[in-house]
Amino acid sequence: MNSDIYNSCTLCPRLCRINRSVKPGYCGYGASLYAAKASLHKWEEPCISYKNGAGTVFFSGCSLHCVYCQNNTISSKHFGVELTTRRLADVFLDLQDKGADNIELVTPTHFLPDIITALDLVKHRLIVPIVYNTGGYERAETIAALNGYIDVYLPDIKYFSPEISARYSNAPDYFEYTSKAVVAMTDQVGTIKYNDDGGLVKGTIIRHLVLPSHRRDSLKIIGWIAENTSPDKVLVSIMNQYTPFDFIDDKFPELKRRVTKMEYNSVVNYACELGLNGFTQQRSSASEEYVPEFDISGL
Repeated sequence: MNSDIYNSCTLCPRLCRINRSVKPGYCGYGASLYAAKASLHKWEEPCISYKNGAGTVFFSGCSLHCVYCQNNTISSKHFGVELTTRRLADVFLDLQDKGADNIELVTPTHFLPDIITALDLVKHRLIVPIVYNTGGYERAETIAALNGYIDVYLPDIKYFSPEISARYSNAPDYFEYTSKAVVAMTDQVGTIKYNDDGGLVKGTIIRHLVLPSHRRDSLKIIGWIAENTSPDKVLVSIMNQYTPFDFIDDKFPELKRRVTKMEYNSVVNYACELGLNGFTQQRSSASEEYVPEFDISGL
């Protein structure tokens, strides 16, 4: 992927076409690579963090800026440190040397030219899978450019309704783009495959965070997944970790509470009825203690 794309950026569906060498794009960043933390993360899905933990690299900035984002310190507050592609490549190797189950790229889209350059520098030395952890708001064309680099896709499908995605992420076209991108991901990496330790080495896990007051939107997402994917290619992770942080604006009163047992269980039960396989979360996961502490460690 050519770094010239930063000169008129079209990496994500915002298509802001900003010259990021001159000023930041919608993601909040220019043409320099920034990250906020690199560490072994033991709280991902069991087949992602199955032994020593996922080797996560949290990149700074985001194309969504969801109003409730638990990682808003890095997604919207410009926290992080600048890295060269050589340093990022060494971070990948450092994580592998520490026993990482994989290299997990968290919110990487707006830095993809540099990330691909870093992977090219060390791919001959990496023996663990590469995981692409994204909010789902992707262009199918960008996913196509990742063919051969990504082993496991870990996208969110956050919203079905354009009204809801506009309200919380200023992205009325969220599902339009995300649905196409997820199909591109599943077609690209194909059938789910595990290693001898139960770790996922190929395939796609679709995450969905159940939001308070939006159970019906969640059910539509689950229905779409059942109709448009297959259990041999896709696992579904239904998350119960929504936390009503103090920073959420008062103009979103419906987000000022946790998800109820009824809301969450209805979504899980529907997924089971439709024959989907995957993961659920305990209610105790809706806590600030599960939010990573961003401190530029590992970088």
